[in-house]
Order: sequence, then structure tokens, then C-alpha cells
Amino acid sequence: MTSLDMSPASKKQLDGFSQKITKEAEQLISKVFPEKIAEMDKILQGSCSLKDLSVVRAPLDIPIPDPAKEELKKKKKEEKEAKDGKKGGAKGEEEDEGPPCGPIACNETVEKLFKLIKPEIQILKECLNTVSMWIQLQVPRIEDGNNFGVSVQEKVFELLTGTRTKIEGFQTQISKYYSERGDAVAKASKQPHVGDFRQLVHELDQHQYCELRIVALEIRNTYAMMYDVIIKNFDKIKKPRGDLSSKALIY
Repeated sequence: MTSLDMSPASKKQLDGFSQKITKEAEQLISKVFPEKIAEMDKILQGSCSLKDLSVVRAPLDIPIPDPAKEELKKKKKEEKEAKDGKKGGAKGEEEDEGPPCGPIACNETVEKLFKLIKPEIQILKECLNTVSMWIQLQVPRIEDGNNFGVSVQEKVFELLTGTRTKIEGFQTQISKYYSERGDAVAKASKQPHVGDFRQLVHELDQHQYCELRIVALEIRNTYAMMYDVIIKNFDKIKKPRGDLSSKALIY
């Protein structure tokens, strides 16, 4: 068997899928990418444009206990334990006691920015997936000679794959921020006298704000890069072997 037998119905389905992806990809490139560049510019000039990072600082409602009162409280507790016959106290119970404060909220400024940026990351990933699939569907049958257009397709596909890996790293970084901030808040609440733990929370918030601005820049630049490289090489991507490619098989 020199070729794979395929039913007319199956071939029609595959051809329909290929045409659908092509239409979606070309719509993204010609219309959506320029719109997204403008949208990300608007975010960068608005929510991501703070110069004074002190504005990002969120209030930490963690009271600092009075040392004298704490010492008196500890002394009374020891006296009560001695009277009740509990020598040495219950150390485990002390460690499990909650902090002397109410719930500590997330940083509102950072949270608002997350709500803007996170959907944009997902949209960009889906755009990359569609355009990458479109390029793969344009690859002709492997033959000797006249493969320059195919090599262009491969280079663009590799570029998009590497870009997607970088974009996925942004989502991981967001999860890491929550984990690190949670640890810092927990330490600040358990040891309220240590100013460094309080400052660490503020530093994490300010750093994350700066990182989110970088993410917004990267998203905008990725759309611009994809638009530029695809438009410049559109003929080679669409017809890697010129007019002869219309008879080539797609895999």
C-alpha cells in the first residue's frame, strides 16, 4: 500500500477542520492581534502605570502587643497552670493559637491587576495554539528540493512554541506569589514585633506589581512579534513551495 485509504466522509471532515483553523488564524492575525496590541497598551498606560510604588502597599491589620501586658498575661497564665497542676504548660496548644488579629485580606491593587492580566494570558495561549496549528496544517509533503518555504514554517513554529512556554511561566509565577505572600503574612502575624516580616509582605506586593507590568509588556510585545513575523513571511507560510503547493498533501 503506497497511500492511506480514507473515506470521502473522513476526508471532508479533515478538510473542513483545516479550513476552519485557517479562517480562525487569519482572522486572529489580521484583526485580533492589532486590537490586542491596542488593548494592552491601554492597560499599560492605565492600571500598570503607577510610578510611586508606595501606593501598592496594603494595610496589615496585625496589632503589635504591648510587651508589659504580654508579660503580665503570661505570668497569670503560668500561675493558673501551677494552681491547676499543669506543670510546664501545654506548648502545643500555644503553638496552635491563632494570631491576635482578624482575617488579613489580599492586596487589592495587585488583585485588581490580576483580574485584568490573567484572562489576557489565557487568551494569548489560545491564540498561540490556533496559529501554531494553522502553520502545521500548511506544511506540505516532504520532498527533495525547494524546501526553503518549509524551513520558514518550521522557524516560525519554533518561535511560537518557545513563546508559549514563556507565557505559561507567567501563570506559575502568579501561584508562587500567593504562596510566598501567605507565608510572609503568617510569619508577620505570629511574630508581630519583627518589622522585617511586615516589610517583606509589602516588598512582595510591590515586586508582584512590577512583575505584572512586565507580563503586560510581554503580552503586548508577543502579539506585535507574531503579527510582524507572520505578515513578513505570510506567502512562505501559506505557500511554502509557491504555486505548486496547492497540490501538496497536508498532514
